[in-house]
Amino acid sequence: MPTVNWTKEFKPLIKKYKGKPHPLEYKSPYQLVIMVVLAAQDSDRNINKVSIPLFEAYPTFDKLGKADYDNVLPFLSSVRGGRKKTKWILDIAKTIKTEKNIPQTMAELTELPGIGRKSASVIMRELGAPAEGIIVDLHVVRVAPRIGVASGNDPKKIEKQLMEAIDKNDWGDVGMAISHLGREICRPTDPKHELCVMNEVCAYCNGTTAHLLSTKANRKRLKGTKAQEKSGNVVKKSNLSGQRSLKPTLKKR
Repeated sequence: MPTVNWTKEFKPLIKKYKGKPHPLEYKSPYQLVIMVVLAAQDSDRNINKVSIPLFEAYPTFDKLGKADYDNVLPFLSSVRGGRKKTKWILDIAKTIKTEKNIPQTMAELTELPGIGRKSASVIMRELGAPAEGIIVDLHVVRVAPRIGVASGNDPKKIEKQLMEAIDKNDWGDVGMAISHLGREICRPTDPKHELCVMNEVCAYCNGTTAHLLSTKANRKRLKGTKAQEKSGNVVKKSNLSGQRSLKPTLKKR
């Protein structure tokens, strides 16, 4: 199989989602940082709702940094991990103090509590800082192996594979583009292959087995499928999540 030029193949996807707003509806760099921290392991929709009264009460880093833990915690009662996240955002606010002090490098951002590589990459992208990594959220973890540009389900390993496969000039956009694709088109079930700009090179769309090897469970299922095919009992439909057939019908664009 010829080597895929992923930098070239991802260009249409990057173009499609270039400039599309991040799902977090922040209105300032301060709100961006706080909402990114709160959104970890939670939904953007929930954080968009929860943050409205929070920012009404604490509109700046300075105001938040001077707040008491017990006064802030009730605002985050519906946020997953609200107790530790309350402590994190208070510590961040006390450290940063003003928007002009927001770090814009991977090393500095990941020193702050509650901010890992993914969160740092989101903040850097939204603030226009040069990318030092690629955003790998839960959608990218699902979609990148489906496409075939990465394998496994470890965000750090997937990010490394993406960084090796794609030109650094596209790092800042490609992760968010894959994430938007996963939210809109490459859904966990019933992905809209005919609408996907990646359908000509996507392993999942074209029925190859590359995307089936990302987890031990899938390898076991694939092994069982092959055994049935060898015995003459051909399986026409896969039971793997989100895949109705190894060769779905599609309209190429």
